[in-house]
Amino acid sequence: MKLELRNITKSFGTLVANDNISLTLEPGEIHSLLGENGAGKSTLMNVLYGLLQPDSGEILIDGKQVNFASPGEAMAAGIGMVHQHFMLIPVFSVAENVVLGNEPTGKLGLLDLNAARKLVKEISDRFGFDIDPDAKVEDLPVGAQQRVEIIKSLARNAKALVLDEPTAVLTPQETDELMEIMRGLAKSGTSIIFITHKLREVQQVSDRITVIRQGKVVATPSPKASANELATLMVGREVDLETKRKPAKLGEESLVVKDLTVLDDRHQQMVDGVSFSIRNGEVLAIAGVQGNGQTELAEAIVGLRKIHSGSVVVAGNDVTRSTVREALESGLGYIPEDRKKDGLVGEFTIAENLMLDGSFTAPFAKGVQIDFAKRDEIANNLIEEFDIRTQSAETLAKQLSGGNQQKVVVARELGRELKVLVASQPTRGVDVGSIEFIHEQIIEARDSGKSVLIISTELDEVLALADRIAVMYRGKIVGIVDGKTSREKLGKMMAGIAA
Repeated sequence: MKLELRNITKSFGTLVANDNISLTLEPGEIHSLLGENGAGKSTLMNVLYGLLQPDSGEILIDGKQVNFASPGEAMAAGIGMVHQHFMLIPVFSVAENVVLGNEPTGKLGLLDLNAARKLVKEISDRFGFDIDPDAKVEDLPVGAQQRVEIIKSLARNAKALVLDEPTAVLTPQETDELMEIMRGLAKSGTSIIFITHKLREVQQVSDRITVIRQGKVVATPSPKASANELATLMVGREVDLETKRKPAKLGEESLVVKDLTVLDDRHQQMVDGVSFSIRNGEVLAIAGVQGNGQTELAEAIVGLRKIHSGSVVVAGNDVTRSTVREALESGLGYIPEDRKKDGLVGEFTIAENLMLDGSFTAPFAKGVQIDFAKRDEIANNLIEEFDIRTQSAETLAKQLSGGNQQKVVVARELGRELKVLVASQPTRGVDVGSIEFIHEQIIEARDSGKSVLIISTELDEVLALADRIAVMYRGKIVGIVDGKTSREKLGKMMAGIAA
């Protein structure tokens, strides 16, 4: 199947998500769509898959124009899509999930489960997926669940497969396995559009690359292009991807977490007896696939989530039962994983957001009143120091780009006196240029003698920043290793194999 997107434009109000984009997918080709979060990649694929209708432009299959009013029509035409968040029913078997909505029936119109099993086994054997048709989806590791999603598309005779950020929830080993699967599919004639922002993966697997920036196609570089060249095309300026670090100068322990147990909102145990400590002048990174208790751990440390048992001590102060305000006043800084939900007030100005942690104390407050002159002075200094791209400190936070919103959060936390910084997914959803800057600020905080806890699902980020790495799996720390540990060993630990 040859697939063409011609001059696709899609807007949401005044935001032009796709601006006159053209793209061709040849039979048996892996075509990588590379761009930062918010560049317009997923919008384009949702147009292709019938989830969105374009404002203008056309889709062609083998030279004939097609229009998809729904995903069902796209699937019927031979297009499959594996979403970043899987569309599987956990309590159903693999076979039941694969044929859901397209069930083979036997006598009396009943589901022919044997035919479903046979179909799954046939596809699994052909591509080496190693999937048991009778396994419950909820019992499968994430990488296997993703293979079930691919089988679902192939069972509907997909000739072109869209993989949307498919490695976001995978360990390094599962990512390597997926790359092999993609090569096998392409060899068999299946075309693949691979959506990602991870340069290493693009270099590994692509036959062709299209770079999208701010809704436009800006380049079609060679698959042999260097990571720095690809990053420059994504951002629009030269980027240095290597984080420069001096050897750590370690001081006293400043964050001590002991036997910590934390429950989620459904009272399920998400953090199971976790212990670690961080010394001044050190970065400890918590690595692991999303959903293994990292979020709950960070929230418990800063007082956002109740601690079931165990203790947290910041610079000698026990904050186990403290409020968030008390934890912050003890010298804790917090960069939350969701800046829009927990890090910023979109309707507040930059200046107002920059004083959220300390509007009740000096230097922002004089008695019971805010010192507006001092607030504006601090805001302007932080805007300059942290390179926040804005017309003024009075700009509303919601009007900033994602990268600049994150810089506001980083500036607020690092712009005050801290002993410990907890940074959860500190560069999620920001461009490569902002990642470079935020990493520099984190290393500067470490070099100035602060203790830094990084929680990140991006292994490249963990390896770039960490002096030591703790790997979490199903709520436990399976080991704490040196920051120079190999990706292969970390990948095994992320799958639950102890160090």
